[in-house]
Amino acid sequence: MSVSSPNFGLPSIPRRLSRRRMLQQLSTGFGAMAASSLLAEQGGMARRGETPHSPHRIARCKHVIFLFMEGGVSQVDSYDYKPALSRYNGQDPRKAIGRLEKTQFANIGKVHQSPWTFSQYGQSGMWSSDLFPHVAGQLDHLCLLKSMTSKFPEHTSANYYLHSGVGLQGRPSAGAWANYGLGTDNENLPGYIVLNGGQIPSGGLDNFSNGFLPAVYQGSLLNAVGQPIANIEAQENSTALQEQKRSLLRRLNREGLRQLGSNDALESAIKNFELAARMQVAVPELLDLSVETEATKQLYGLDAPYEHTRTYARECLLARRLVERGVRFVELTIPMVNGYSRWDAHGGLKDNHGNNARAVDQPIAGLIQDLRQRGLWDETLLLWGSEFGRTPFAQGSNGRDHNEYGFTMWLGGGGIQGGISYGATDEFGYKALVNPLEMHDLHATILHCLGIDHEQLTFRFSGRDIRLTDVSGRVIKEILT
Repeated sequence: MSVSSPNFGLPSIPRRLSRRRMLQQLSTGFGAMAASSLLAEQGGMARRGETPHSPHRIARCKHVIFLFMEGGVSQVDSYDYKPALSRYNGQDPRKAIGRLEKTQFANIGKVHQSPWTFSQYGQSGMWSSDLFPHVAGQLDHLCLLKSMTSKFPEHTSANYYLHSGVGLQGRPSAGAWANYGLGTDNENLPGYIVLNGGQIPSGGLDNFSNGFLPAVYQGSLLNAVGQPIANIEAQENSTALQEQKRSLLRRLNREGLRQLGSNDALESAIKNFELAARMQVAVPELLDLSVETEATKQLYGLDAPYEHTRTYARECLLARRLVERGVRFVELTIPMVNGYSRWDAHGGLKDNHGNNARAVDQPIAGLIQDLRQRGLWDETLLLWGSEFGRTPFAQGSNGRDHNEYGFTMWLGGGGIQGGISYGATDEFGYKALVNPLEMHDLHATILHCLGIDHEQLTFRFSGRDIRLTDVSGRVIKEILT
């Protein structure tokens, strides 16, 4: 069983004539033309079934940008400064750290100090390594979550868990839930867009799935480099011919609805066809970066000598342009950096993390500064992080294994205090000890900042009301403004 609108725990309100019933009654001839006109008057968001809903409370922000560092950024080489790694460097971790949890691979090496130098930055004095020199200069605006944990040590399941709160394929992602709960503020663009820099995460497109939610809420993939979307440019020789094809398609789809009745797949296809037509105008304008000033382009690193910096700079600049245009949830994937497998540094830690950081550091810092100077910071929640962290001891001689027991993510903007850290790992950065956090806590906080009560945003599926945070999760109120 499914429903077509969020359950906010409020009394049901009678709705106008449903879109499906309208199409059933006005499916041919002049009636079809009248239905099309009426739907147009109601606005594109209503046509797509994404009419914005009222939040449960005054929203702290309107948009989310998720900077997904797939593969596992090492917390002890980025933001979680642990001097003990230098004191015990080269020693047996079983003796120095004590009991080790089971790791994915057997070749456990010695305690491995960070090859990067840590310093304190800004008025807050928070620690960062020189792996991220540009973002380090923005720490006064960010909140470091140093006690994140995951339930999965393997990329695919951990990616699903990070995105959907469940380590299985086919559940709605956080972006889909946000889109479902609030709708989009732009009738010409999807409410949930994934900017692909070159690497689709382990687990594939199901990381951005609508799951059991209506298909209109799934993430729409937009390539940051090259052709953004297949067939975004009209293939017909004239607009008249294109409109004839659309008209025929509308009639066929309406007849299908008339015969089948309610059918999410078909109704979503109709909405997506309608959206695609509007995107043929909206997307070229979105991607036209020539209107940006040279100072803005340089801020993001579009002129950087490193190719992958330029790729991610384009992603970050497009993310800003998307939230300016009302897109609810934007996620960025990472570029393919010189053949490295993401941030997954099982060996060659310094080259892997160094090159990946060089690709994203300046663009992210540029995005933070640009959002702030344009007045978008308070209405945009910025999230950075990976599906898990990495071990404080080596894998082999110069790598680090997966570590789900404690790692760092950060939040900024959108109702989040800047210049603070929350939670802590042990002296080696191995396990979360102080205020450990799960993904459900992160998801509850994201929804809260959007004005949504995570316990009330539900969808009836398989006989029960299901939510993003399952049966747990708490808002991290200590980090809110």
